[in-house]
Amino acid sequence: MCAVRVTAMVATGFAAQSILRGAIPSFLSTRPTSLILPTPLHTSAFGICSLPQAIKGDADILLKGVGDKNTIEDVKRIIELAKRASLRREVSHTDFLTPPILKESKLVLEKLADLKVVAQGGYPEAERCRLSVGHPEALTSDPDNVAALSISGNFSFQPCSHGDFLGAILGTGIVRNKLGDILLQGEKGAHVLVVPELSDFLVSAVDKVGNVSVSCKKIPLLSLEYEPPRTKTLKSIEASLRLDAVASAGFKVSRTKMASLISNGDVRVNWSTVTKSNTTIKTGDMISVSGEGRLKIGEISSTSKGKFAVELIRYL
Repeated sequence: MCAVRVTAMVATGFAAQSILRGAIPSFLSTRPTSLILPTPLHTSAFGICSLPQAIKGDADILLKGVGDKNTIEDVKRIIELAKRASLRREVSHTDFLTPPILKESKLVLEKLADLKVVAQGGYPEAERCRLSVGHPEALTSDPDNVAALSISGNFSFQPCSHGDFLGAILGTGIVRNKLGDILLQGEKGAHVLVVPELSDFLVSAVDKVGNVSVSCKKIPLLSLEYEPPRTKTLKSIEASLRLDAVASAGFKVSRTKMASLISNGDVRVNWSTVTKSNTTIKTGDMISVSGEGRLKIGEISSTSKGKFAVELIRYL
């Protein structure tokens, strides 16, 4: 039998079989919960990523290697969750993690011994993923811990954005970390990745997005409709690799405007807010600007005049 660790207070005397039903209040909590599965696990369809075992380490020492300091507290909780699961030879799951937390957690967890880690987001290109952690003897198959929902309605005359669907779902009272990616389906609506224990609740609770009446139903992960993002590639010659210079070229805005966006906290590099215009960017960095979209840094090479030829991949 599965058990759910919840942060909300559970009344004494509840029978074991009622624990799952009593877990709904935890979805309203701001503190992540974990689902512990001591029973055999089932295989999920997509988004699998296994990490190797390495050396045993102390949490504080491991945290010194975290590059994004904004993620330290979240990574620390995940380390403790993983070490506890490994010690007890059981499997635990995080909620959906943002890309920076996911990245830093993977780098840290691969240094722990006697631990297997699986990342799942429901489809291959998922940005928000859940981590399943446990002793290799317990985590013997890929967990089935991501569910998919289809929200459909007539959006022909009232198109709704990602934010509209997100707002409608959060309006039911749940917190963001219970949701994965939202895949827009144009006039048809959207597909949404969620924690499985919330599926039935959302099916009954979501009935409107914006001013459009909708229906919500469960769908298999294999039924997800996903198209790789459209991109446009361009080249730019820059005197430096400063964030304001490269981002202004990629988004085709003035350097002055970009510097202002950066100082106002509207620019993120690899999903972390950056407020210094002179931040140095590198190949592989993802730059996000509020209201402008996303830009990935491709190959960087030096020119004969000592400048930088930067490949910029703009997401359309």
